[in-house]
Amino acid sequence: MQLDTLLHASFKLLDDAVTDWSTLVDRLEDLKKDAEDGLHQAANKANWAGMNAQVSKEFIGKTAGEFADAHTQAKTIHSILNDTQGELKGYHRQLTEAIERGRKKNLKVIGYEGGFTVTSDVPPEGRAKTDSDNQGDINALRDEVQGILDKASQSDDSANTVLRAISDQSTLGFSDANYSNRDSAAAAVKAAKELAKLARKDPDDLSVNDFDRLNVGLKKYANDDLFAETFATTLGPKKTLEFWTGVTDANRGNYELGHKRLDQFDDLQRNLGLTLAHASQSDSVAMIEWKRQMIDIGDKPIYGTSGGPMGFQVMSNLMRTGDYDDRFLHDYGTKLMDTERKFTGNGEHGNGVWQHMGGSPWLNRIGEDSGSDPLTGYLKVLSNSPDAATDFFSQQYISKDNPDNPFERDSDDADTYKGKVSLSNFQYLFEERDWPQEVDAKGDDLHTGQNNLALALEAATTGHPAGERPTLDTPAHNDQQAKLFNAVVTSVGDDPGRLTDNEYMSDSMGQMTSEYLPDINRAVSDVGRDEESSAWADIERLYPVAGADAELNHTDVTKFLFAVGQNDEGYAAVEVGQEAYMAKLMDHHLNPDLPTDQRFSDDTKTTVEYISERSGEVSGTLSLGRQEAIGNPGSEEDKAYDHSVAQYKNSISGGVGTAVGVGTSFVATPWIGALAGGAAGTVTSVVLEEVFKDAEGNALADKYQQMGDAWQAALITNNEYVGTGAQAAATQHGLPNAEDIETWSREGARQGYLNARAILSGQAPGSTTTAG
Repeated sequence: MQLDTLLHASFKLLDDAVTDWSTLVDRLEDLKKDAEDGLHQAANKANWAGMNAQVSKEFIGKTAGEFADAHTQAKTIHSILNDTQGELKGYHRQLTEAIERGRKKNLKVIGYEGGFTVTSDVPPEGRAKTDSDNQGDINALRDEVQGILDKASQSDDSANTVLRAISDQSTLGFSDANYSNRDSAAAAVKAAKELAKLARKDPDDLSVNDFDRLNVGLKKYANDDLFAETFATTLGPKKTLEFWTGVTDANRGNYELGHKRLDQFDDLQRNLGLTLAHASQSDSVAMIEWKRQMIDIGDKPIYGTSGGPMGFQVMSNLMRTGDYDDRFLHDYGTKLMDTERKFTGNGEHGNGVWQHMGGSPWLNRIGEDSGSDPLTGYLKVLSNSPDAATDFFSQQYISKDNPDNPFERDSDDADTYKGKVSLSNFQYLFEERDWPQEVDAKGDDLHTGQNNLALALEAATTGHPAGERPTLDTPAHNDQQAKLFNAVVTSVGDDPGRLTDNEYMSDSMGQMTSEYLPDINRAVSDVGRDEESSAWADIERLYPVAGADAELNHTDVTKFLFAVGQNDEGYAAVEVGQEAYMAKLMDHHLNPDLPTDQRFSDDTKTTVEYISERSGEVSGTLSLGRQEAIGNPGSEEDKAYDHSVAQYKNSISGGVGTAVGVGTSFVATPWIGALAGGAAGTVTSVVLEEVFKDAEGNALADKYQQMGDAWQAALITNNEYVGTGAQAAATQHGLPNAEDIETWSREGARQGYLNARAILSGQAPGSTTTAG
């Protein structure tokens, strides 16, 4: 800061800027509120269908979010400008007062380009007598003025740094970087540079104190946008990989850290991963280059000619936590699969390069697997990034026209002819990949990679992170998501062992299935998808699908549900979802105010029986899977099923009544709609409370014991749920024939249950035999 610049500063422009930003913050506050209350919430309550459900609703939600981000960014900029304005005015006043005090002592401060000087203002003839007396005052004034200018420079420079950093976060739209004052933003940038300097040290030289500073600092600032970008770009891609490998690799690592801080390596991995995830969202030029370089060194040993693990092996373990930029994930995954093809002969054999050996570094400290297979960590990050996951699984792994394609399957023309086939990334990973073997401390096989594959598929097919429930902001299934779910169902239908031999995938499979129940129920209706057919139009009205229809095949659905039902968690997700969906369908279609163009039939009996029969078939198929798995009613395996159903209640956000079903008038996925209606779904609540009560009391197991027939007991129990749902809906809507409606629903559910057994046995549905 030059002396004349501060001394003669006119603050009018800065004052005007602060005032304008204050006004803008207030206006954006109003716009944010209007966008959220008037647009976003209204869009969530609307009955979207078709492309509107896939595009318009999502667009409105994102636009409303942009208003919120714009307000956040404007408020941050105003706070920084306001702080800087106050400080610079204070330094201006201090400078003016210091110069005035000097003037009273006959001292003059003269500014020039690059500096200033302090001299005596006494005439030359009198200076000889006063120089020695004034020299102390001259030095003191010089130091005071320099100190004021230094602080003013620091204030101005820090404001410039953080404002530029904030503006660089997003080249399009607005960032959500939120700081209440300039100093907090400047402190984040300063801390990032200091911690990056520590991490750039030779890992052998890191002290326990250095480790603690890094761990505490990364945890504190992991979600700070400016910190994350500054830390990542200051450390650099190669040093990031060398740092983590050096800390964790016992062959190269620091003995003191391994001895005293081994139990905190997992925290450091999480905190570092979260920081890098946040950094990846930045659009700054430096961060774009960081991402490019990280991908470029992914297939290279991190120590160059000295060896060491490959870049992908290290970085994929740091990606197990956080939400990474989708574009980065796309480019990273593309090159990762290129490398996989290279090391496996396009998938013909296993990947020995990524097989953990005795002397290999232990790159993962979260969970039990070693981290040697980079696909394990990459699939975990995809489970947090639904759009990137959908994109990845839909990409082609290998074309049938590739002369080095090793995959041959039955052709469409004749089962006796084997022909080359194209495979997607999903098909390769789920059906063909020879996964590197991992074992735990007891010597038992680990399947972390395949489990993460299931989690990533859950995100890819549902549109929300794995392990979460959909919300009102979750868009309807788009074409890619629906096609991927179809591929999953078809694959398991073709070879159920792909799931039953890997049952640890079933919890994710169950959750994604529970969000495709409209598509599932359409499939078991066995009506051809002919747009000109009145029968298909009836099915579309009976089971409306907000987004894209997965277009499932009945036979594949049956085999898939049977496989999912053989795992207690998978069974619980689909069974609870189906009972909720059945109840909401009853509530929707028994409403006398339902518009004519949304009615399945003018005959109530037909509608009730049709809903009940398809619901009974879904539950019946799941029950057959359960029976296949448990062996004996009342066994520990049987109790595990009841426990999983009971526990499902705890995982439903907002309680039973508000987290499942439909909106005000549109039947959608069974986990969203009632949220849009703003009130508990009475019919759904009644049914699910009965389901959970029975599960908590092991009622089904008790019936098994009393009746001596597991199948018959399950059939009767399901009839009770369907009957309860139908009667509750009829009563709620004031229908006079509630008892008849309950009877019709029980008859339909019973037939559906029987159909499930017949279909699995290879018979045509319609048998009335109850036991076998």
